[in-house]
Amino acid sequence: MYWNFDEFVPREGTDCLKYDRRKEVFGTGDVIPMWIADMDFRTPDFIISAMKKRLDHEIMGYSFRPEQYYKSIVAWQQKRHNWKIDEEWICFSPGIVPALNLCTLAFTRPGDSVLVQPPVYTPFFPAVESHGRNLVYNQLIEKDGRWTMDFDTLEKAISPEVKMIIISNPHNPVGRAWTRDELGRLADICLNNNILILSDEIHCDLVLPGFEHTPVATLSEEIAEITVTCIAPSKTFNLAGLSTSSVIISNPVLRKYFRSKVEHLHIEHGNIFGTIASTAAYSFGEEWLGQLLGYLKGNAVYAVEFCRENIPEIVPSAPEATYMIWLDCRRLGLDNEALRDFFIRKAKVGLNEGYSFGPGGEGFMRMNLATARDVVKRAFNQIELAVAEYR
Repeated sequence: MYWNFDEFVPREGTDCLKYDRRKEVFGTGDVIPMWIADMDFRTPDFIISAMKKRLDHEIMGYSFRPEQYYKSIVAWQQKRHNWKIDEEWICFSPGIVPALNLCTLAFTRPGDSVLVQPPVYTPFFPAVESHGRNLVYNQLIEKDGRWTMDFDTLEKAISPEVKMIIISNPHNPVGRAWTRDELGRLADICLNNNILILSDEIHCDLVLPGFEHTPVATLSEEIAEITVTCIAPSKTFNLAGLSTSSVIISNPVLRKYFRSKVEHLHIEHGNIFGTIASTAAYSFGEEWLGQLLGYLKGNAVYAVEFCRENIPEIVPSAPEATYMIWLDCRRLGLDNEALRDFFIRKAKVGLNEGYSFGPGGEGFMRMNLATARDVVKRAFNQIELAVAEYR
């Protein structure tokens, strides 16, 4: 079957954050919104059909997650990522960000320290600090547009107070699909220092052709025992509004602590349509995902080549994963506020400011490429004209 990702689907008037809150976020509605991380592509038809079928029964009472929900996740992880998991390891969370907060509450205590690797997904920071835990930065290293982990600084940052590290695997916003060697080195450091690894792998299925995703928990049984993995179909299949994700924990003690937090907050039930959509996505989504990844790769290649040929002042990090692209705008010589204003007022493109992702993000912007190619082209043409005027 063929899915048309070139089709642009209008989203205004659907209570859509990306489109309907442009004026609130950017001060104007006259921007191409390429910020918040959801896609402008239709949610796949096989998922919509499954939800419509459930609507034929006109009672939306309390429900539970059936066995097929768990089986679909097990089969998907085995086939896509060569990760053999047991159904009992799968815990529910109403989203990855809630899961990060739940893990902080379950596995650390007030006054403990948690490592993060900025520039990184912004909600990592409040997931630590809002619960009375201390943030410790292990900043990534950038060289010639490629980002790597700083293992030397990581080891120096470790103290008895550090109980957990939160990693983005693959990494948002810099677009790295961490290699097995990189993850192994990080995991060994954590193993030797009794540090829990909380691995946000929400983008695991969005690794672009030519690269590979390695779940941290597949490195060894020892490492799996200190690893908590967060996954969801939300980014891959455009289901963010259904607030359904999974936390995979093989260690029974850690799993008990996590489930206890979920149950105490009475958020374990989820919602009917999140369950149905997740099951359909992981049961029938492979062919659709293959076409999606090819299209996203095309958008990424276009963006990188366009900047190289037409806007040398902006240097993209070529994405290995996710549908984001990390744009190095430091050659423009603008401070954070001036850079934000430049993209909004001059280029008329709404992006995420790099500094919001923490230390190391200053002078960068994050762009969402999960939209029709014509929109990507229009955005870069507007940026080119704005830069030409600025020169």
